[in-house]
Amino acid sequence: MIDRDDAPPTDSPTGSTGADEIVPEEVSFDEHLFPARPARLRPRARLRDRLWQRKAKQPGSPTGDNADYINWLVSESMLADAEIFTRNFSGMGSMWQNPYAAPDPRAAIDKAAVWFTAYPISMITKENSTFLATLGDPDLWNAFQQIGISAIHTGPVKRAGGITGWELTPSVDGHFDRISTQFDDVFGTEDEFRAMCEVATAHGGTVIDDIVPGHTGKGADFRLAEMKVGDYPGIYHMVEIPKEDWDLLPKVPRGADSANLDVETEKKLSDAGYIVGEMQRVIFFEPGVKETNWSATAPVLGPDGEEHRWVYLHYFKEGQPSLNWIDPTFSGMRLVIGDALHSLGDLGSGALRLDANGFLGVEKSATGGPAWSEGHPLSEAANQLIASMVRKVGGFTFQELNLTIDDIKSTSARGADLSYDFVNRPAYHHAMATGDTEFVRLTMQAARDMGVDTVSLVHALQNHDEMTYELVHFATLHAGDTFTFRGEEILGGDLALLIRAELTAALAGESAPYNAIFTTNGIASTTASIIAASLGITDLSAITPEQAESIKRAHLLLAMYNAWQPGVFALSGWDLVGALPLERKVVAPLIKDGDTRWIHRGAYDLLGYQPDASESTAKMPKATELYGALPQQLDDPTSFASRLRDILAIRAKYGIATAQQLDIPAVSHKSMLVMVHRLADADQITVLNFSAEPIAGSVRSEVLTPGSKVVDLVTGVPAGEVDDLHSLYVALQPHEGRALLIIPPTGAASSE
Repeated sequence: MIDRDDAPPTDSPTGSTGADEIVPEEVSFDEHLFPARPARLRPRARLRDRLWQRKAKQPGSPTGDNADYINWLVSESMLADAEIFTRNFSGMGSMWQNPYAAPDPRAAIDKAAVWFTAYPISMITKENSTFLATLGDPDLWNAFQQIGISAIHTGPVKRAGGITGWELTPSVDGHFDRISTQFDDVFGTEDEFRAMCEVATAHGGTVIDDIVPGHTGKGADFRLAEMKVGDYPGIYHMVEIPKEDWDLLPKVPRGADSANLDVETEKKLSDAGYIVGEMQRVIFFEPGVKETNWSATAPVLGPDGEEHRWVYLHYFKEGQPSLNWIDPTFSGMRLVIGDALHSLGDLGSGALRLDANGFLGVEKSATGGPAWSEGHPLSEAANQLIASMVRKVGGFTFQELNLTIDDIKSTSARGADLSYDFVNRPAYHHAMATGDTEFVRLTMQAARDMGVDTVSLVHALQNHDEMTYELVHFATLHAGDTFTFRGEEILGGDLALLIRAELTAALAGESAPYNAIFTTNGIASTTASIIAASLGITDLSAITPEQAESIKRAHLLLAMYNAWQPGVFALSGWDLVGALPLERKVVAPLIKDGDTRWIHRGAYDLLGYQPDASESTAKMPKATELYGALPQQLDDPTSFASRLRDILAIRAKYGIATAQQLDIPAVSHKSMLVMVHRLADADQITVLNFSAEPIAGSVRSEVLTPGSKVVDLVTGVPAGEVDDLHSLYVALQPHEGRALLIIPPTGAASSE
């Protein structure tokens, strides 16, 4: 347990008595929706809670032999905070009022069907306002409500990076290296977060926060672990190396606090019985920077008077040490659960993203091969624990991890309510790049064949990451399986290589010098720049009005693909304004280590808050915007945002988000994609043209009932009838999509 010389009395969950006892607020509308949440505390009471919890920095050496330094680190640690937060939930009857065992994607979608995914450092805020205050702006929510957006995912807004001595150090991964439950001052305050949640509720919306079950940054928790204080080493997958074997470890360069192991050292430490050794893959592999998933710390003095050196696991960057979910102290689990309950029960969010949650178990191979680190049962068990706890307090979770279809299926049985669709995302980009939908039809059908319900997926346009082309399903577990593609049989591994090569040729290099390869993971690009490359545009600085209109039309097609099928539809600020990538020279310091993703994270201004701004508050240069701010777009019925509003209105009116996908049929033209869905009392067909040319052909599916009337959902005009061959004729303009309602004859039996 955590030792604190000023810990509160154990008979009070907050350590306060008498006049300082917790005073619940009056029940709000939000609490009616989520009755399992503990009554919210007044900000004054919460503030008093925090006063004893934080310690001021003290003069003295930031080393393990300075008790003041140790106490300060403990007061800053997430594990210490978790113990405080969880006490407010223990022993409460309200914790048993919600079902929690099984994921419920349709219940999640009923709360939040269309998401805006923010990226804090890229958003241009209201003048003299923070990111969180801007996200809580009623005018912004009015615009979102007009478009049909019902949730915002804030992205990472809490302190991230590390601690060196007494000082905070910057994030190494866009604030995905959390080190605290406190908010980063750059983005706003706790009170602003709570206010944002209230504004969202008033507009029928939900706020989605983040937790990271897989790792932290090198903050107070890691520094205490290095010094071997209490339960802190149990948070991480780290192993202490005795002094007699320090010769096995690499020297840590001056000014650094750790050094990545090379492959030879990794094997030596594995053979010596210290670590499990090689993993199944090295994410962010870069020679001389990250050659393995292991790093060694420099010698660190602990309060026991001894120096300690450790080897720790990090699936991602060196500054993101991995959590250990099966340490006997269960301190990693305690940290994560406390963080989740703080967000849902105290701050007011309605859902959580689980980041890096597929790497929660690792096991040494019994056959001498790589350690079992992906698809491990411990990951499934840990995800069920987290997701169940979130459901117990009335929230839902989604996972954003690039998994095989098999793993998505297994985790969806007991874990997160929703999974990010990494399988079909590169496939629809491939369809856009090539004008051929065969690969996206293959991936969608593979997911259906393996029992993945489309409604359980988050279908997204751009997010903060690259356009991934890892194609994990084909490149790893199914690399040796045979697939039929373009009339020939091909192994999964070879199919992944082929698709990657075609994506790279079409969307990067000479074809699109404004996009950039990101390690082995994918292509740094915006949705607009992927489309521009697909249209053969090589110079973004010379885009004509006609080309901009073509980009918008194709962008709307991709919105139709993602929105006119069951599941969540998510989009970003970069999508809403039509952002183009930044020139490399303006983000040169950020991409010098190979992280080219910064070119597609340019700043954007959703409401035209600061028309003359050249950068965000966080100093991200402003991106070129093809579509402009939302107020002007919403006044123009032909704009991207207005057309998107029409698309989402169709989705909402007919319940497409919670429909059942019945078929992904073969098509009569290679550029056509057809999705067939079962609504409450009719069928619905989405027909899309992924080419820049007009196409026409038959849409045929055995689930369609002959004699059914066909109505265009956008125009309300009859569009024909299903013939005796279960088919209908459809003509589409370049990058056009149509949503069709199939009304069966009176008394006709369902075909499925």
